[in-house]
Amino acid sequence: MENGIAKDGAFMFSDEELGEISGLRRGGDYIEVTCGCTSHRYGDAVGRLRVFVGGDLEISCECTPGCQEGIAVHWKCQIDFFQADKLTPAAFEKHSGRETARKWKSNVWVMVDGEKVPLSKTVLLKYYNKASKNANGSHKSHNGRPCHRDEFIRCTRCNKERRFRLRTKEECRVHHDALANCSWKCSDLPYDKITCETDEERASRKIYRGCSRSPTCNGCTSCVCFGCDICRFSDCSCQTCVDFTRNAET
Repeated sequence: MENGIAKDGAFMFSDEELGEISGLRRGGDYIEVTCGCTSHRYGDAVGRLRVFVGGDLEISCECTPGCQEGIAVHWKCQIDFFQADKLTPAAFEKHSGRETARKWKSNVWVMVDGEKVPLSKTVLLKYYNKASKNANGSHKSHNGRPCHRDEFIRCTRCNKERRFRLRTKEECRVHHDALANCSWKCSDLPYDKITCETDEERASRKIYRGCSRSPTCNGCTSCVCFGCDICRFSDCSCQTCVDFTRNAET
């Protein structure tokens, strides 16, 4: 423990906080416990929940031997990567067949002293809630409005990077959809008439990303957003938007 901040799994929660939670195991930067979600039709889907110091939550599904549904998609710094056998809580809730799969904090449970207790009634969401609060409140510009710095996506045809300005919800949606398009190309841009023949921005120009704190910022809490109403979309079916929408409703 340093300045009251947990640095690894051994200090994230006290023994008194965790009490009689079943399947407890402490790792390097996380703790792991047994969890589950109940469907009236299919019964209990059981898994292993990892709670990380940074607030991330991952569930390894153990509903059936060799379950292939446990795949979580994470979006970070324009890279989407897959982790086999890992699910977000919302995805695990859906995978379990829960009929009212809308509130994972209440539907996903852990065993405490032999009883199923919703995550929302345990201390296990402490770091998740803290990270969510910091993310929602940290990416504000000086006028209090959410600030998103410019991002770049590389054309699959000419291999040139193109700038996306994210000042409005419409601009954020264009970037969001382009990021999900594995074959995105310059001609897909709905604005800024750019073709593959257009010169790529010089490196000296690319360092200016629109941060309100510093013009040449490499990424800070003022310009890097981890999810808000401007850059997440309720009509999008990607896991990132689905999780954000569900969490906003809880």
